[in-house]
Amino acid sequence: MTECPWEPPLAGSEVEHLVGALDRLRATFRWKADGLDAEGLRTRVGTSALTLGGLLKHLAAVEEHTFTTKLTGDPVGAPWAGHDEEWPFTSAADDSPDRLYALWDDAVARSRARLTAALAQGGLDQPVHVAAADGHRASLRRLVCDLIEEYGRHTGHADLLREAVDGVIGEDPPPGWHPTSPTGG
Repeated sequence: MTECPWEPPLAGSEVEHLVGALDRLRATFRWKADGLDAEGLRTRVGTSALTLGGLLKHLAAVEEHTFTTKLTGDPVGAPWAGHDEEWPFTSAADDSPDRLYALWDDAVARSRARLTAALAQGGLDQPVHVAAADGHRASLRRLVCDLIEEYGRHTGHADLLREAVDGVIGEDPPPGWHPTSPTGG
């Protein structure tokens, strides 16, 4: 096994590069949020209400929504059902670190499985459930690219927040890194 399994291939297919880019962002985000106690996950910078705990919960919700509702049209389940888009950010302070890490880890595991199954069924060009107002359906490629964009934005936020918590900086997880905080089951 490679010391940096999150690295996309140097030369691969479009699927390998897109999924690799997404997985590298996921790993970098998880590394930035890893190993913190409740206080660290609740730390804010300046007047922003954004926290690493809120980002963990938000990105878990985005993973579920993307590879459930947008992909197939199925509704999201607990704990996401019945809440607005701000709920993950505003409710994260009430969750334990173990709960926040498990929500994210479990959502990513389900997303990986659903994406793998969808790719096997029809590749990146296949239409998914979500559609524009005119009825044109998005492709699976669009869902993957949108999730890459979401992680890019929030991994940048996580860089700033983690540095404010304990000074940890860096672009990528160090070789051999794996989560030290509890992972989902």
